[in-house]
Amino acid sequence: MALAKTLTAVGTVALARCGGRPFGTHLFSVWPGAAFAATAFPVRCSPGDNLALHVAVAQAPPGSALVVDVSGEPEYGYVDEILAVAARTKGVAGIILDGCVRDIAAIAHCELPVFGAGVAVREAGHDAGGSVGQQINMDASGPAPLPVRRGDWIVADDDGVVCLPRGQVSAIIAETMENVSREREIIDAVCAGESTLDLLGLDPSRVTGWDGGADQAGRCGRPRSLNARREGRAAEGHPRPRLGPRSAVGDVYGGD
Repeated sequence: MALAKTLTAVGTVALARCGGRPFGTHLFSVWPGAAFAATAFPVRCSPGDNLALHVAVAQAPPGSALVVDVSGEPEYGYVDEILAVAARTKGVAGIILDGCVRDIAAIAHCELPVFGAGVAVREAGHDAGGSVGQQINMDASGPAPLPVRRGDWIVADDDGVVCLPRGQVSAIIAETMENVSREREIIDAVCAGESTLDLLGLDPSRVTGWDGGADQAGRCGRPRSLNARREGRAAEGHPRPRLGPRSAVGDVYGGD
């Protein structure tokens, strides 16, 4: 799906800056490099029980992200090898849960993106109910819980997890693309030797111990437009640097 590929390439950092709602910072990728974007299929497990997760694997549309609220009892291995393999086989795009997982090596081997709150050997039960497909509230990077509804977009990578509420996705993507383009120009300027203090209009005099020269101090706080910078450097015969192939920005825009 084109939208999923675009969101994955743009990444959680850029999306969070432009309206994507971050999940709590306690969540981590079970294996490095895992990343995906998909629509949410919410799951609420009863404390210490993963029956609802098994139901969700059987019922969720292929390509969905299972977003799992474990009802405030994280210290169980809610996702294990069996459940991960079943989810992968059924076409689940990934699992986000505010509880623990186990069988880390096996989950990595089956390459199912799983983001959890920790690792726990203790087995979860399979008979205490729960819910699937209904709105849940997840811990967020802020004082208020993060509501997740079926159909919201979930994006996850090594930097974290964000939610794009349905109905706001187009606006968030449009703003993100503009922001990524501006950031690309800043990175190009940094590669060309410009100072981040100058580019971002930062005031280093606020930092005790700043000993910048008069010329540098005079420029800081008054950023010159990036277009003017590019024109000036081109006139001096300096080519515009290119980002490496692993840059998320470069992946989205494919270079100039």
